[in-house]
Amino acid sequence: MATKVVMEALSPTMEEGRLVEWKKQAGDVVKVGDVLAEVETDKAVMELVARAGGTLLQQSVAAGATVPVSQLVGWIGQPGDVLDGGVATPAKTSAPAAAPVAPTPAPIQVAPAPVVSGRVKASPLARKMAAEKGVDLSRLPGSGPEGRVIRRDVEGASATPAPRQAVAQKTGPAFTDVPLTMIRKTIAKRLAQSIGPIPTFYLTTEIDMERAADLREQFKTLYGDTVKLSFNDLVVKAVSLALAKHPACNAWWQDDKIRYWNEVHIGMAVAVEDGLITPVIRNADLKALRDIGAEARELAGRARNRKLKPEEYTGATFSISNLGMFDIEHFTAVINPPEAGILAVGSIAQVPAVVNGQVVPRRRMRVTMSCDHRVIDGATGAEFLKTLKLLLENPAGLQS
Repeated sequence: MATKVVMEALSPTMEEGRLVEWKKQAGDVVKVGDVLAEVETDKAVMELVARAGGTLLQQSVAAGATVPVSQLVGWIGQPGDVLDGGVATPAKTSAPAAAPVAPTPAPIQVAPAPVVSGRVKASPLARKMAAEKGVDLSRLPGSGPEGRVIRRDVEGASATPAPRQAVAQKTGPAFTDVPLTMIRKTIAKRLAQSIGPIPTFYLTTEIDMERAADLREQFKTLYGDTVKLSFNDLVVKAVSLALAKHPACNAWWQDDKIRYWNEVHIGMAVAVEDGLITPVIRNADLKALRDIGAEARELAGRARNRKLKPEEYTGATFSISNLGMFDIEHFTAVINPPEAGILAVGSIAQVPAVVNGQVVPRRRMRVTMSCDHRVIDGATGAEFLKTLKLLLENPAGLQS
């Protein structure tokens, strides 16, 4: 009896998946646990594995198709099994085996992203950027999963020289439509859930980061290149300790209740190809600075390669979004429900400041907390930021 292969829920929030690439072809022998296909979920590229052994009798959807969870994508069975009207039955021994027929329900599909000649593997965003810059994708080495060309590969590439023309004129299509990726669909959905229903208010404070900068230099002197400590690592540690002291900000809105967490799990917003993902540093308040730094870099690297496991990007109790490395002085971040708050971290800039009655240059950083007013009141958020400011301006306490 043939067995259905369906689109599985490969992450807790997954409602549909895009079948990126078939790893097994019709007629291939497969064993339980073999990787049948790569699937792009709302957060990562994951593997769809065989739940039965036999022969892959049919691919019911093409690579590039977007399929709802639980919908049929293929069949596994034995040569000679008959697929009739979506029901698999063994072929009768007295009759020749019927050719596999696609099941009656038609899969919901989105047209696959355009492919350049030579079947170069590239993300939809990389294709769009290459088309705009006039870059030949086939000439670029890919740094993404399995050699896939991604955004950063195109950003550093020069346009392919075009032959001289007597009269300048535009050629090719006037525009390019790129199908939404799963992560971009999820971002759009989550933003609609957050911006509309959540009554949000914002609190901004400025923090002196001179001592924090000194602490980074001390780490460099003590450990050299073996331990790397970033300003973001210091912020993560300080936020986690401030949340432990102010549990009213370490909470989830649950419609019929508020969940106050006794554990502190910090989500870090990381820019990835086509969107954003938030890997989680669990129990950050209990971890040493050097361990937070190592874990943050390891999680961010795997996030950019779309290799995070679901348990590594779910369950945050509070999140941090840092755009300081892009020289953004100040911004507001969107709360990631059910969390009740998120901290937007701006750049560190040297500005004139009054210290002991004298104007001197000081490194300062502005942070803005977005608060769900159903959970966090103004004074509650202000007390949290006061503690955060105290910790970062006196960072010796962050080393414990």
